[in-house]
Amino acid sequence: MACSSCSTGKDGQPKGCKNNGTCGTDGCNKLTVFDWLSNMSLPGGVEPFDFVEVRFKNGRKHFFKNSENLSLSIGDVVATEASPGHDVGIVSLTGELVRIQMKKKKEDPNSGEILKIYRKASQKDIDVWQEAREREDKIKQRSRQIAIRLNLSMKISDVEFQGDASKATFYYTADDRVDFRQLIKEFAREFNTRIEMRQIGLRQEAARLGGIGSCGRELCCSTWLTDFRSVSTSAARYQQLSLNPQKLAGQCGKLKCCLNYELDTYLEALKSFPKTDVKLKTKKGTAVCQKIDIFKGLLWYAYEGEWMNWHKLTPEQANKIIAKNKKGESVGSLEEFEVELQLEDDNKKEFHNAVGEDSLTRFDKPKRQQKKRRNKKRKKRKGNPNASKSKNA
Repeated sequence: MACSSCSTGKDGQPKGCKNNGTCGTDGCNKLTVFDWLSNMSLPGGVEPFDFVEVRFKNGRKHFFKNSENLSLSIGDVVATEASPGHDVGIVSLTGELVRIQMKKKKEDPNSGEILKIYRKASQKDIDVWQEAREREDKIKQRSRQIAIRLNLSMKISDVEFQGDASKATFYYTADDRVDFRQLIKEFAREFNTRIEMRQIGLRQEAARLGGIGSCGRELCCSTWLTDFRSVSTSAARYQQLSLNPQKLAGQCGKLKCCLNYELDTYLEALKSFPKTDVKLKTKKGTAVCQKIDIFKGLLWYAYEGEWMNWHKLTPEQANKIIAKNKKGESVGSLEEFEVELQLEDDNKKEFHNAVGEDSLTRFDKPKRQQKKRRNKKRKKRKGNPNASKSKNA
């Protein structure tokens, strides 16, 4: 998604809205929301929901009560209640969708903990806010130098100023507990503002900073994903993925969240498959599962001692053999079922390419004919030099 001013300009270069993360139409921001109820009118006698969702830096969002009954729309800059002072943010959602989001995130509208919206931000509020935002990068670099000098095992990933520039929040990640009492004293003396330290996880850090994943798209956590569910290596095993930490880990160093996206579909498909640790007992010998293909619905078994010869079976055939083994019966061999499977494959229609596109030399043949024609013309010209003169005349 992008706003109208983020279109491409000359030579395909992006213009950019140059708002540095404060897009007015909320079209190119992190964790954007499409208000699909904006064109629908409320039924008669129903009052509009007096809560709005306000977005701050790097996708941080909170719900606020519109106690002053201001006419707010998406993209409006507002001054909200904070402790101490006030904060400045952008309205990201209004109307009935706010009620749905609050119910989803288990926020009680009747509780007294929800803060209020003071007013629409004035030009003075916006100027102070923009000046504070411009200081954040320099302060982040300086704060990292101070943390390194104090030998603290922590990483300061982001700095966020409050809208009135009265407080600065430092987001950091650390493996163990950090004693940053001396650090706060030096920060307050160096930056001359109120300091708040907030520890976040590695996934929250990746969501705040953003980036490009191995799929070539923006990270899910910085675009639409808000709940971070636990991901285990069993999700990779169920999907027949190689347990390579470099491929399974994301930019946060944890397992990729996308491993859970198709896990339910794989688990549903695996219900018809027998367990891979169950052996098939036949008169010829005991067979062990070597490989399964969930998409084709096939299993490969090999006899103990004959590991190079694999036999292809369907889940129904494997379950049939297992059911007989439970009753104390055993089948003759796996070849009986494999022959049936081969006959079924032979009965399927095979379509052959009649055009000849599978030939690697199909583009070379006309070129060779053209070269032969050119060589013949050159030989004729050399044998009869007056022919070219007569043509020119």
